[in-house]
Amino acid sequence: VDPAGWICADVGCSTGGFTDCLLQHGAARVYSVDVGYGVLDWTLRSDERVVVRERTNARYLTEQEIPEPLDLGVIDASFISLHLLLEPLAALFGQEVRIISLVKPQFELPREQVARGGVVRRRELHARAVAMVEEYVRGAGLRCRGVVESPVRGAKGNLEFLMYITS
Repeated sequence: VDPAGWICADVGCSTGGFTDCLLQHGAARVYSVDVGYGVLDWTLRSDERVVVRERTNARYLTEQEIPEPLDLGVIDASFISLHLLLEPLAALFGQEVRIISLVKPQFELPREQVARGGVVRRRELHARAVAMVEEYVRGAGLRCRGVVESPVRGAKGNLEFLMYITS
């Protein structure tokens, strides 16, 4: 996926890791969306290619927050399941939906399947969480094109996965 010249959204942007990556690879504009406030790195915040959408819950995204059709969306959201984010984000695309999302098992599985402290260690639970997200993807009329383990672990050591989703 080459975002050069594309209009992108970074959902759950936090300090802006994915926003920065998209800009470094030539994105024309990045809508950086986060429910928090004041966390996005100042260099990114002041970049004219970045449109900051803080205090914005991505489950309620509309064309009011992102007024131009997206070419690519990336998701790195915490404390929320992807099934709440996929359809609102997918509705903001032009001809083709392209989403690269982190799948975080600790936020997809039922609470009783997540160990104390929020860490998921069992491989079968990782597989179950990925399967649940694949089901959400299909339910939203989208396709999962591939899943790989993320080379970077979550803050508490959780294994996470990168999923590529298209229309």
